[in-house]
Amino acid sequence: MAFIIHGLGVSGGIAIGHAHLMTGGSLEVDHFQIPKEFITREVKRFDRAVKQVREELDALEKSVKDDAPAELAAFVGMHRMILDDPMISDAPRDLIREQSCNAEWALKVELDAMLAEFEDVQDEYLRERKSDVRQVVERILNALSGQGYVVPEKLQTRAEDTILVAYDLAPADVILFKDHQIAAFITDLGGVTSHTAILARSLGIPSILALHHARELIHEDELIIVDGTQGVVIVDPSPTILSEYKLKQNQYAIERQKLKRIKTAPATTLDGTAIELFANIELPGDIDQVKSCGATGVGLFRSEFLFLNRRDLPGEEEQYEAYRAVAEGLKGLTVTIRTLDIGADKALEGDEEVMPNPALGLRAIRFCLAEPQIFNTQLRAILRASKHGKIQILIPMLSSLDELNQTLTAIAHAKEQLREEGKKFDEGIRLGGMIEIPAAALTLPMLLPKLDFISIGTNDLIQYTLAIDRSDDSVAHLYDPLHPAVLYLVAQTIRLANAAGKPVTVCGEMAGDIALTRLLLGFGLRSFSMHPANLLTVKQRVLMSSLADAESVSNRILKADSPERVLMLLEKLNT
Repeated sequence: MAFIIHGLGVSGGIAIGHAHLMTGGSLEVDHFQIPKEFITREVKRFDRAVKQVREELDALEKSVKDDAPAELAAFVGMHRMILDDPMISDAPRDLIREQSCNAEWALKVELDAMLAEFEDVQDEYLRERKSDVRQVVERILNALSGQGYVVPEKLQTRAEDTILVAYDLAPADVILFKDHQIAAFITDLGGVTSHTAILARSLGIPSILALHHARELIHEDELIIVDGTQGVVIVDPSPTILSEYKLKQNQYAIERQKLKRIKTAPATTLDGTAIELFANIELPGDIDQVKSCGATGVGLFRSEFLFLNRRDLPGEEEQYEAYRAVAEGLKGLTVTIRTLDIGADKALEGDEEVMPNPALGLRAIRFCLAEPQIFNTQLRAILRASKHGKIQILIPMLSSLDELNQTLTAIAHAKEQLREEGKKFDEGIRLGGMIEIPAAALTLPMLLPKLDFISIGTNDLIQYTLAIDRSDDSVAHLYDPLHPAVLYLVAQTIRLANAAGKPVTVCGEMAGDIALTRLLLGFGLRSFSMHPANLLTVKQRVLMSSLADAESVSNRILKADSPERVLMLLEKLNT
């Protein structure tokens, strides 16, 4: 009998195939005492397992082909960096000696300690990194048990008909399966910013995450339909439903092929107005995707990746080389680098203080201003890289003119240092502010005179405006980009920036949602920044949009007095 499971659709498309249940995902281990005379042997057993995993990751990285998405090798590199973290590779050895316990238990104790540090991290991208830590530990546990990572026989025989059903899926797993064209994969865990989701989008594989109980409800070899666009899994579909989805699948494939034709076409509306479509990236390797989708440039480069999963801080040279690689790789296209958007809750230097409310605490620009040496190092690296391309600096979580003035002083100081050292940089580098706090949106006229451009981070703007933690399942349904207060702040911010002659870009999830493209155009937006996988779809919507019609209906939506009225007008706008 057919039934439906709802999850988080992170990569669009429709797949029809037979389920293959992936093993693993359990981190339950036994705890037992080791006789004193066998402690050294147990430590050596642990060391052998770590060495085996390191060799596996090295082999996986070497196996990635040149034409594969850049994320594959980058994510494996991150897993190797996690493996080298002292809490993973060294601390369990000490615990084995101190408590005379087995290696599996010592490793699990350290894992729990690491995962606890992630619990209060409010940044969604950073919080998802705990999945990477868990996946690395799973690999070590597999090595301790004598198991290895191999491609299941089913994937070697009929992968194109196979849909992977897993508790969780690591980037390393995806690399093992890259030569076997699986139809789709679904997992019980994961979020939109998990590495699994990023890989799914970069590979163009339909994928649904956060299904919670899919692996328990779905049987091996059972026929299932994965609708990655709607976030729906249909198990054991009826002939009628199956026929309907086969038709949808064909239509989707045709539409995707059509999109490739507009890659090089200018993004202009039916009225002839040019629209800029930028890409968001997390890693230097993402620039290949930026080029392949025909983006105008990078509208948001999240610099946090350099600071993740490590006990030390990246130095100026390491950061400079990373920023330089992106600038040179894009050959003159704009690269907007967001300064470190991380808080003390992440304990960058081993500080394990847990903040009572990290979302409202010392994070982003507040953290940087409170840690001037960390901020200065990053600013110097960005400035030095600016001589290699068209780089812009974006300051996250601005909330007041005082913060902006302190930031300008910090930038001026970094510039003066470089001048004294004879190091070149772009003297005219542009500075932007990220509008993601209602206070910044409401006091924008005070900020605009000192900014060269602004970016609207709709994800946090919605969260802060509605007082909703979007990662909390109990209130996630209240996270609404169409809430009147959100629409007012977004529209007002765009209009104020346009009136002041300052470029404005939306770089949150709203930018990549084609249901909202015409609404934002109607508000006056002429620059979008999104995940590269969404760019051609948004471009297609832009090419089919009339600004006159969009402005008329968008103004009516702003005045709508009920959610039903908003949805009705939005449907009219998109018809």
